[in-house]
Amino acid sequence: MPLKQIRWRWQRNPLKRGTDAAEAGMLLVTAALIAVAAPAAGVAAAGAVGAASQRQSRESTTVSAVLTEDPPARIGVRSADGPGVRVHATVRWTAADGTVRTGETAVAPGLRAGDRTIARLDRHGSLLRNPVTPGDAVAQSIALGVVAASATGLLLLGADKAGVILLNRRRYAQWEKDWEQADTEWRHRQP
Repeated sequence: MPLKQIRWRWQRNPLKRGTDAAEAGMLLVTAALIAVAAPAAGVAAAGAVGAASQRQSRESTTVSAVLTEDPPARIGVRSADGPGVRVHATVRWTAADGTVRTGETAVAPGLRAGDRTIARLDRHGSLLRNPVTPGDAVAQSIALGVVAASATGLLLLGADKAGVILLNRRRYAQWEKDWEQADTEWRHRQP
């Protein structure tokens, strides 16, 4: 939007109607809300995801486990792909009560049957299939924060657009009324 058009909204003008002033006010309020509410929503969403992953980390315990079988091969996955890449495999571990249990969890690629790994258990002693790593928690926090901030901004822009549509309807109705009045006056002047 050109600067001249933005400035027009705030200047005194005998042709400016109340709906024009209302639209300018809505634009200002929408811009202020987007500047404040969108980042706040993003930070709140990111904080909620971070708190949930910290709670999972606090409430879970680690145990030493042994792979009972080779993990399935995945096309395009190499062990050099980094720590974020994981595959699912069946592991065996000894529970706190001394019983031997098995279950499926995420493990680093490249491990084979008989290799030792670390498995995470929830507070009830059940194996976590996809435990959240610190890197996953950061990535999820950032992603959800960006999505929440964007959604909030788009929602506010949509509300502004809906308000402009309603104001335009009011403008058109007023113009119609003014034209009808002008037409009536013009007909009375005709001989």
